Amino acid sequence: MPRYVLTGAPGAGKTAILRLLEQAGHQVVEEAATDVIAREQSLGSRQPWTSPGFTDAVVTLQRQREERVIDGAARAIFVDRSPVCTLALARQLRSPVSALLQAEVDRVVAERVYAGVFFVRNLGFVEPTAARRISFEESLAFEKLHERTYRELGFELIEVPAGPLPWRVAQVCVAAGLPPPNLG
Repeated sequence: MPRYVLTGAPGAGKTAILRLLEQAGHQVVEEAATDVIAREQSLGSRQPWTSPGFTDAVVTLQRQREERVIDGAARAIFVDRSPVCTLALARQLRSPVSALLQAEVDRVVAERVYAGVFFVRNLGFVEPTAARRISFEESLAFEKLHERTYRELGFELIEVPAGPLPWRVAQVCVAAGLPPPNLG
């Protein structure tokens, strides 16, 4: 069962694409960082991304989620972000790269865990949320950092340009060698 990553700037539409892929019957893995942020905020941390251990919590939850889905998957798996995204996040935050994060990045590169990386391009705006406190300009810089981080590690990126959601989902499916879902 091949695994594919959806990555790109915050607010680029990765989760919306993931939802439609899931509706079409594909296995999906949710992004971990948003849930780590929400959990820590519910426990009183106003800016959990500044806490030591934040990236380790993200990469640990991401790995757990991927392993759960892999156990029961018979088809393609689509992952909302990967340890490489967490590495880009650590770089963005100017946080040290922990041994755990580095080991997980090294593992996905060495084992060629992902059959492809879909780079979901920004939509031209960002909607702020409790976990996404970033301006559009900041998201563009983060988009470039993600792209650079993946390319430095030898990943070839499959472009998913801005466009209507069903079209973007069809682009992902075709590039993954899957029939586009009937979203009508």
